[in-house]
Formats: sequence, structure tokens, C-alpha cells
Amino acid sequence: MSTSNQYNESSVTVLKGLEPVKERPGMYTRTDSPTHICQEVIDNAADEALGNYADTINVEIHADGSLSVSDNGRGIPTGLHPTEGVAVAELVFTQLHAGGKFNKKDSDSAYGFSGGLHGVGVSVTNALSTRLEVTIKREGKIWKMAFEHGFVVEPLTQTGKCLIKDSGTYVRVYPDSKYFESPHYNVVELERLLRAKAVLLPGVTVSFIRPIKGLPESHTQTWHYPNGLKGYLVDLISEAQEAVPVFAAENHIQAGHDSDFSIGEGASFALTWLEEGSATSESYINLIPTSLGGTHEAGLKQAVFNAVSNFITHHNLLPRGVKVQSDDVFSKVVFVLSARLLDPQFQGQTKEKLTNRDALKLVATIATDPIELWLNQNVSAGKKIAELAIRQAQARMRSVKKIEKRKGSGVAVLPGKLTDCESEDIRENELFLVEGDSAGGSAKLARNKGTQAILPLRGKILNSFEVHRDQLFGNAEIHDISVAIGVDPHGEHDSPDLSGLRYGKIAILSDADVDGSHIQVLLLTLFYRHFPKLIDAGHIYVAQPPLFRVDVNSQGKNKPARKLYALDQIELDSILERLSKEKVKETAYAISRFKGLGEMNHDQLKDTTMHPDTRRLLQARIPDFAGEATLKTFTKLMGKGEAASRRAWIEAEGDQANVDI
Repeated sequence: MSTSNQYNESSVTVLKGLEPVKERPGMYTRTDSPTHICQEVIDNAADEALGNYADTINVEIHADGSLSVSDNGRGIPTGLHPTEGVAVAELVFTQLHAGGKFNKKDSDSAYGFSGGLHGVGVSVTNALSTRLEVTIKREGKIWKMAFEHGFVVEPLTQTGKCLIKDSGTYVRVYPDSKYFESPHYNVVELERLLRAKAVLLPGVTVSFIRPIKGLPESHTQTWHYPNGLKGYLVDLISEAQEAVPVFAAENHIQAGHDSDFSIGEGASFALTWLEEGSATSESYINLIPTSLGGTHEAGLKQAVFNAVSNFITHHNLLPRGVKVQSDDVFSKVVFVLSARLLDPQFQGQTKEKLTNRDALKLVATIATDPIELWLNQNVSAGKKIAELAIRQAQARMRSVKKIEKRKGSGVAVLPGKLTDCESEDIRENELFLVEGDSAGGSAKLARNKGTQAILPLRGKILNSFEVHRDQLFGNAEIHDISVAIGVDPHGEHDSPDLSGLRYGKIAILSDADVDGSHIQVLLLTLFYRHFPKLIDAGHIYVAQPPLFRVDVNSQGKNKPARKLYALDQIELDSILERLSKEKVKETAYAISRFKGLGEMNHDQLKDTTMHPDTRRLLQARIPDFAGEATLKTFTKLMGKGEAASRRAWIEAEGDQANVDI
């Protein structure tokens, strides 16, 4: 046994200060170029403008490769921090999670709304730079300090005086090229970012100065959009043909408003529908571009759907047999959305996707009424939008019907053993994946044929945890499931087409025994591994049929005979205890145990498992905090090379199992 590599107390390293950033920069920022670390400085300047403390932001790329950002805001405080004993200006550049944007609930908070990284941004910028210089104008004094590789080399020092009204912050960044794949800034991204800041901050002038190779003077661009989002959207769709005029609105929570949101929260937006061509929609939260969208976009989508749907209903425009869905309405929409939220939460440190759940409700609430009012004030535009949505819905419904064609047409055919429902509205449609043909027969009799479909499964399906997606359809049961639900297998990071989804609820219905639980796990593995977006969207459910039935004889005229169902032994014991308290004799009731779903007649199956009012249906969801733990559990239980860990787990936890013998 080798002793060359020792693992002892001294082997543990504690990273302090900015060292974690230097060790793992990809955890804190994008490392393709230094653009993002400079964006953090720009965001801080924009936060000053967002609070109406600045009206000018200047960004310059210098000939030596450095980048500077200046604003005429309040200037970073220069005094000592009351508890840390370090100058605040130094603290924000040298300590992670130090900033003035945390205490948003205080009435005297420095920032009501902000998009900066709340104490992580500029410290990351400093850590990944060879040098960083700061000049602060505040309260009639000029202060300077400098850092190298994240450490102070020139302490904060007063270097001069200025006018009281002449305030602001100047930061010059010299990015360390060793941390980035390319040392060059993404000029296109910076231009787009700065232009957007000007759009989203009416009255603020944003300038961008950069050298151009071969030219003696630097190139200067200046943006100032007095017309805000509407003018910006008109520019974005200049090469497309809009179907209706651009509509813009702004709505924020006011004092005295009875809601769960804070004063000032809300959104401004501009949108239109395109007849021809395409354009990229843009969204922002507190001026920060969210390129991957998020909950604020979902809120706008919901508001648009609600408003258009109400308009269609009010004017009786919907043809017979056509049902308009959200994607039908929103597919031709192009928009610019700027939301304000006190405490934005993002997916990842790069802030590309908003995750606040309340943002959806906020935007949907404040945007629905203005859109609906505009539609009813512009009926011709509203009817044009309705026409586009109805046309899209009809095209979608035609594509769904294509599935039902025979194989000779070259189009996938619905499985022959699928007993489909009559409705085409996924908001009410349900598919039950039933264990066994006999149970499938009972389920067909118990179902509501209008909204409930049945797909019987023969035996235990394949453990698909480590099966490549290309090999999945080699299994007939998995193939039938995929075709029936109308969605192709996909990965966690894919963007599958869910427009063909045929059922809003997909319920696993298996026996209430060990084999039934095994089938549940196999199907949940299939959906977790190869249909994760269905779980994320809340479409996967597990039905819970009862294991026991208690037949209670009548107890006189006032107490007719009863049939009581128990999910498991615990519920059975509870029922028996209740009967004992009711003084029902043991000879007056009989207990039977269902060996499987096939033993239930259709009335029993309907009452206990399938009727929405009396059934038990559990939604399969993965909590936001449990993604890694869920993957570890699936790997341990379903992975081919995990026999040893499964054995250890069974030996440790086996006494807790409740199994049939």
C-alpha cells in the first residue's frame, strides 16, 4: 500500500478572501472573455441611474486593453465600515458578499432596486484583474485607490477637492488574461448591453468609446432614447413586418395598493405581433439582460394569453372545435420587457435567467389589464391578433391529427392498445399508464371517456437510466408511451418541442404492492432521465390505489352498509380503530386485500383511483434544492455499476422496508 500521498489534518486548505474566485472563476462569472466582469462595473453604474442618482454613464476601452466605467452618481462611500473597521470603498472590492444592496426592506436603504450581484460582482472583477483603479468624487473630495491581483497596493487616499455637485465613481479594470479563453472584449455584446441601458433608463445618456485598429482616433457611440421601450422595439423589428402597431405600457405598484408586492415593483413593456419575418425578444430585470428569460417572461406570456383569450370570447371569434392555447397566442409575439423587483433571484451567477416565482404573478397581474384595455380600444388590431392565434391553433390541431394516420403515410401512429379520450384540450386531458392488461380493462370501464385515456403496459418496462436516447425506441412499451404523449425523449438541458403534448396529466397507475412500486420507479426513471421537461412542467403524477377494503354491515336504519378503503396498513389500523370507537363488532365487518388493480371492479377503481373528486393523485416534482440529491438517489438505485452501494444501503436501511412476503 502506497504511503506517498498522505491525507491528514494539514491536507485541508481553506480559501480566504478572493482566493475562491481565482481558484474557480467559472463559478462566479463567464470565462470566455473579460466582458462579463466588466459588465458588473457597468451594472453598478446603471444601478445609480436606476435610483435617479446619475444621468450619465461612460464606458471606454483603452489602447492598453483596460476598460473604464464612469458615472455621475453619488460615489462609493469612503468612510470606515462601522463593524469591519475597513474603508467601505475598499471593502466592496476585496470582500465577497459585501455591498449596499442587501437591506432592501429598510426605508433608508441605499438601493431600492438594483441588478448588481449584491456583493459578489465587483469583488470578482477585482480578483480576476492584474490591476484595478478607482477614483471617487464625493462630498467635495476626490479619493483614489488601486489594487493588483485583488490586493490593495494604493490605499484609499484623498487626492484633491471638487465641487459638491460634482460626484461619481470612475473604475478602470485591467483583466488578467490567464483567467479567460480570449483577452478581447465582446464589443457586440457591450454595444447591445449599453444601448439597452439607455433604452431602459429614459433621460440617461450612455456612451461607448473604443479604439479601432488602423484609425488614429477612437470610435464613440452615444445612446439616448427619450421614447424608451417603444422606440427600441421599433428598431428591433425594422426588418420584419408587424401585424399590428406596437403597444407599450408601464405599470408599477403604487402606495395604497392592496397586494403582496412592494411599492415601485412592476414592469414596463412594448410588444407587437409579426406577420412576416422574425426578431429576437429581450427581457430585463432591474436593467440586467436576462438572455434565457425566466419567470418575468412567463408572467408576460400569461398576461397576453389571458387578455387575448378574453377578447376572443367577448367577441365570439372562436370557430367550433378550436381551442386556443398560450403558445398559439404568443408564437408571433415579439417584445421588450423591463421588470423591477426588489430582490431578484437568478439561475447561476451570470444572471441569465430569473427564477423568482412571484415575478410571474407580478408581471401577469400588472400587464393583463393594460393589454386587455388596448385590445378593446383597438378592435381591428385585436381581431387581427385573434386571427393569428386561431390560425396557429388550427395548424397545431392539424399536426396532432396527423399522428393518427396509418404507418403507410410515414407518420407515427398512436399505439393500438391506447384507448384515447375525446377531448383535445391538454388542460383537462389525462393519460393513465396502467400496469397489466386486466387492470387496463377495468380502467377503460372506469374512465371518463371525454377526458381520460388508458394505455395498458405489459410487465415491467426497461430500466432506462443508462440507456442511450437513440436506443430507447427499441423497447416497445417506451416507444408507445412516447408516441401516445406526443413528446420525443430529450435531455435536461434540451429545449424540446412540447407543442405536441396530448395530455396535461400523465398518471402512473400500478398495483399497491412491491411489484407495483417497482413499476412506478421504472416509469419515474424513464420520465426523469428522458422526459425531464414533463416533470419540470408538472405533467407527471402517481396514482395511489388502495390496498385494503373494509365492508361494514348496516347498523340499523340510520347507518347503511359502507365500503371503506385504506391505502396501506397504517390507514387500515386507523379505520379499525374508528370502527371500534363506533362500537362496531368485529363480526359486523370484513377486511379484504386487493392483490392487484385487476381484482377491482370498475366502480371501485373509479371511486378510489380515477374520479377527480375522490382519488389520490400525487404530482411528481423535484424541489429546487434537491436536484443533486435526486440524481444521486437515482444513480444509486438504478445505475448498473452501483451494486455495492445498493447493497450497503439495503443493509443499513433494510429494517425500515415494508415488503410483502
